[in-house]
Amino acid sequence: MRSEVPFVIMAKPAGSACNMRCSYCYYLGRDHGTGDPGIMSEACLEQFIKNYIASAKGPVVSFTWHGGEPTLCGIGFYEKALFYQKKYLPEGFQCWNSLQTNGLILDDEWCSFIAREHFDVGLSIDGTETVHDLYRKDAAGKGTFGRIRNACENLLAHGVSPDLLCTVTSDSVKNAAAIYRSLRDMKTGWIQFIPIVRRPADADHAPAGVPDPTALATPDSVTPEGYGQFLSDVFAEWIFHDLGTCEVQMFSEMAMVLTGGEPSLCWMRRKCGNVLVVEADGGVYSCDHFVTAEHRIGTVSDELSGLVTSPVQTAFGNAKEETLCRECSECPYLPMCGGACPKDRFLPASDGSGRNKYYLCEGLKAFFGYSVPLLKEAMKLSAEGKRPEEIMPVLVRTERDRCRMVSRNDACPCGSGKKFKNCCLKRCP
Repeated sequence: MRSEVPFVIMAKPAGSACNMRCSYCYYLGRDHGTGDPGIMSEACLEQFIKNYIASAKGPVVSFTWHGGEPTLCGIGFYEKALFYQKKYLPEGFQCWNSLQTNGLILDDEWCSFIAREHFDVGLSIDGTETVHDLYRKDAAGKGTFGRIRNACENLLAHGVSPDLLCTVTSDSVKNAAAIYRSLRDMKTGWIQFIPIVRRPADADHAPAGVPDPTALATPDSVTPEGYGQFLSDVFAEWIFHDLGTCEVQMFSEMAMVLTGGEPSLCWMRRKCGNVLVVEADGGVYSCDHFVTAEHRIGTVSDELSGLVTSPVQTAFGNAKEETLCRECSECPYLPMCGGACPKDRFLPASDGSGRNKYYLCEGLKAFFGYSVPLLKEAMKLSAEGKRPEEIMPVLVRTERDRCRMVSRNDACPCGSGKKFKNCCLKRCP
């Protein structure tokens, strides 16, 4: 039965297999099902594609190939996938394929295949060589930045502009502007930033009254304050210098919300549950971050539209909104963050509700306090017909005037709780 609501299934055809050993990886060696399933079998692949196309609302059916490292399946695997997509695709429908990769083996053959078959690509690279190689090493323990940058250039040479995915760690915060500029200068036109938040191995929900939130996460995790600082630093670089020439996913999502739209990112929406995951053995799970026995909702042999609308999956998606603490429900920025991802709601709320809130909440609020007024002004000027190259000088003058009106030792207007000299004054153009 074809679904009445849109949904996406992220496929992990190589399971957790990977040719890199990123120190913050949450997935390596965590295959589910019975043992290590290896590469998804052809029978499983065909069943997945057949049932997914039959269940999708359409007319576009989105296939996202993820991992682990999905290129380890080999080009032949994806040629079979394309064969079965064409076999089962009804008239008037089309398939869209996206490959999320670390880029380590993207040679000319791979890049030619990707270009020829019109795959979109998400390429993981952590900005600068120093930060990237600190975390993203190959199986031999060697840094990979140079090879990934070459992969990016190879893709561009074949006419493919990859989306650049950059994680934000505790070390990234010290290098925000340099990281952004490095990614911008790769000239792909699109950047995503993903915060690293990991719990210590023995962590559970924190008791109320924990004095230091950073004690709840691993040392490589970005702190709430650090995340807000990182995003604000990047935003300042972007809106004063690169408006209209480079897109940052989060800023685009914010603009969508400010115009009355719904964010497309699951973590920013009030409810979730419409992005399922299929593992290499054909098991289907509620979410990429909840691949556990209790969140296994079926297999690719099941009617997939029935899985996404099943009572257990509906309850999973609704729980995101239903478990919001009062502090979040009353926050003016809730439309922009939706309470964020449930996996990272482990910081006790201060409202007496007994519920938890997003670990990076205070950082996001400081960032929104800084960026939203500037973004609103940019959007207003754009609506008046001004081009980006006309908008940026206006924003620079406005920000300089605003900075002159605030004393260095005053509380920063963004609401971070810091003195102005230690916060937004440093970003004044």
